[in-house]
Amino acid sequence: MITHLVGWNLTAEDKDAGAVAVKHALESLVGVVPGLLDLTVARNAVAVDRNSELALVSHFETEDDLRVYLTHPAHLAAVEVVRANTTDRWAIDLEL
Repeated sequence: MITHLVGWNLTAEDKDAGAVAVKHALESLVGVVPGLLDLTVARNAVAVDRNSELALVSHFETEDDLRVYLTHPAHLAAVEVVRANTTDRWAIDLEL
């Protein structure tokens, strides 16, 4: 199983609205993108001054499923919402 983790900081003046927009755009991909098992977007709850403000956790059965997700048109549309509301992106893919 592949766990895909991404973190960002929020750029919007209204960080709550930015977080909601990103959450909605990405979580709506579940059931749309083949191979995407689950996906959650959440705000940082601890050490907010030192860590990323928003994170995504998603799971895929295989690396190929992750590649399909990364290039899927619905994901690419969601990326535009993410880019409009975030900065300082980091990502890591773990085989667990």
